[in-house]
Amino acid sequence: MLDTVVQGPDIDVLMNDIGRKAKAAARPLGFASTESKNKALNAMADSILRNKAHILAENAKDLKDVEGGSLLASFVDRLTLNDKRVAEMAEGIRTIAELKDPVGEVIAAWDRPNGLKIQRTRTPLGVIGVIFESRPNVTADAGALCLKAGNAVILRCGSDSRRSSQAIHACLVEGLKEAGLPEHAIQLVPVTDRAAVGAMLRGLEGTIDVIVPRGGKSLVARVQNEARVPVFAHLEGLCHIYVDKSADLGMAKEIIVNAKMRRTGVCGAVETLLVDRAVAETHLKPLLDGLAAAGCEIRGSGDVLKAAPGIKPATEEDWSTEYLDAVISVALVDGISGAIKHIQTYSSNHTEAVIAEDPAVVERFFTEIDSAILLHNASTQFADGGEFGMGAEIGIATGKMHARGPVGVEQLTSFKYRVRGTGQTRP
Repeated sequence: MLDTVVQGPDIDVLMNDIGRKAKAAARPLGFASTESKNKALNAMADSILRNKAHILAENAKDLKDVEGGSLLASFVDRLTLNDKRVAEMAEGIRTIAELKDPVGEVIAAWDRPNGLKIQRTRTPLGVIGVIFESRPNVTADAGALCLKAGNAVILRCGSDSRRSSQAIHACLVEGLKEAGLPEHAIQLVPVTDRAAVGAMLRGLEGTIDVIVPRGGKSLVARVQNEARVPVFAHLEGLCHIYVDKSADLGMAKEIIVNAKMRRTGVCGAVETLLVDRAVAETHLKPLLDGLAAAGCEIRGSGDVLKAAPGIKPATEEDWSTEYLDAVISVALVDGISGAIKHIQTYSSNHTEAVIAEDPAVVERFFTEIDSAILLHNASTQFADGGEFGMGAEIGIATGKMHARGPVGVEQLTSFKYRVRGTGQTRP
């Protein structure tokens, strides 16, 4: 059971042992058959459905622990499980099982003039450490994705989701055992002591190959500042939508309300709306009315306040705030050039969308903005590995090294070169 009994130097002993077990499990996983991995994944999904009542009961205990606290509604929403979300968790694992096995895939192949035949092939990363807060579904998503890509994984959940994560993890281990795969391929850190996070960031004596944080800004900042191993991470989802003068107003209104209000606590929720000044008289008020009717608080720039008096004025801080709540900042901009300038100034390079019918505007948006995900005439809430057909994601990376955007099974692999010769020697 997860607890906080182990403290001090004993944490390092515990965590290093977990690292060694993960490293040992990663070796056979690296060449495990697709059939055995898929068998384990489907058995995990079956176990989650079979143990749904227990998972929900444990989740109810987690929710009771945070009841009456100062947590944002978005945080509680991410922590909450229900029948539908448990079913989606199981279905996500089955979808991962159906994905093409990336391990051993030939990414590129070519022949050299001297007769050498060279292939670049996918290979597992090894051992992945995942540190997350409040999202018990990450236990299933990360465990399944890492397994499919031939990696062992060490999961460290927050104290808020400890019971839910433990119940889900037990189902994953059951699936591993049923398929005859090493049960230490997916481990859940059994303590909530924050020293365990520090131990993972130090790499557990070289056994961890990459760290993936999923949580609030303070967690991700700590990981990026302290990690001695590579990190797949994003600090914030400061997502923007730009409505061009060529946009279809009805489409824009529907997309914006969905992008903000479908789930306000996800990293793909839009936080800033930019409207072309050329259509302020016709487009601005209907867009704001749609958001207000959905229960969204609106904070506007000075020119927005003049056009729509009565809303709250936006401060400079608002343009750099990931609300994760039913709040949005709104500004008028001078066409696509103004939108690009604003996004380049404030974006966290996560996800941006343009609503326009002018192909030249769309092309400029896609060419000049360097965020991980760009959308045209679609909600920013599609910034999700499942919606990209990846089954699930272990997170969304906004860096530029190795992985960017939704991190799925392919992004959880590296590559190696296979060179075949017929006796060649180098002159």
